[in-house]
Amino acid sequence: MEVLDRAAAVSPDGRAVVFMVSIRGREVEGAIARDALEQHFWLPRSADPARTLKAFENGRNRIVAVAQRKLLARPDEPLWLTVNDFLIR
Repeated sequence: MEVLDRAAAVSPDGRAVVFMVSIRGREVEGAIARDALEQHFWLPRSADPARTLKAFENGRNRIVAVAQRKLLARPDEPLWLTVNDFLIR
């Protein structure tokens, strides 16, 4: 899986970061909830959009790895990463 060139962006409501991934020749839009960035990627609650994107970029490798596993397990479901997706099991 690779992250495409389209840059990640904060959703209009500020509750997620939207990004694109490619898996098995198909492009998929995914999102990670802001609270997941706050709890697992050290994003301060008061962070502005620029800081939010920086937290996403800093955690990109781990986020992509989790996104890949989730897409492989549930290829027909929307890709929405939450706090629970990053819990150590």
